[in-house]
Amino acid sequence: MPIYSSSELEDSGDHKVPSIKLFRRDRPLHSVLGGGHVADLLLWRNKSLSAAILLGVTMIWFLFEVVEYNFVSLICHISILVMLMVFIVYTMAKFADWDLPDIHEITIQESAFKWLYRKINWLLLRFYEISSGENFIEFFLVIASLWITSVIGSYFSSLNLLFFCVICLGTLPALYEQYEKEVDHLISKGVRDAKKAFKKFDAQVLSKIPRGHVKEKKRK
Repeated sequence: MPIYSSSELEDSGDHKVPSIKLFRRDRPLHSVLGGGHVADLLLWRNKSLSAAILLGVTMIWFLFEVVEYNFVSLICHISILVMLMVFIVYTMAKFADWDLPDIHEITIQESAFKWLYRKINWLLLRFYEISSGENFIEFFLVIASLWITSVIGSYFSSLNLLFFCVICLGTLPALYEQYEKEVDHLISKGVRDAKKAFKKFDAQVLSKIPRGHVKEKKRK
């Protein structure tokens, strides 16, 4: 059910104000997120895999933050558990004539590292472009965002902040895709209301501030 009324839609249609999409994008959200396996995970194209990843991240956060498990101990215990499971499977396969699993099916593919390599290089190039200050508005927004993030991070532990970011990253894109029209409508309405409020403030306050006359120097 839409979260806005039909009268709001008719009002926006009468003024012929186009709907503003999030981040002013002109491509589908799946394409903006890369259009690959990562986009499929963030948009829950494979619900079982996306849910398993979020569940795994939640379990890791629970072990470290709630149970206060030591990282080195956890890695060692997981390795021991995996080794015992592999040993049991291979031992039973010898006596029961089972087909042993192929090690190449569980190895990480090189394409994953190539994708990570491209993303890191793109991130470094974008960081350099923004830091150069050619687009001052973008430069200011990034500086402000980093400062706000540092202030928020001072009130939370690094693990809690990382867990919160992962949960948001794993849920917000899918929720936005599901309610895209409603969110875009609210963004458009918010932008229009902000412009009206600024014009009203400019007319009632800023325009009434006396300004001194600038004396021009006479050129000889």
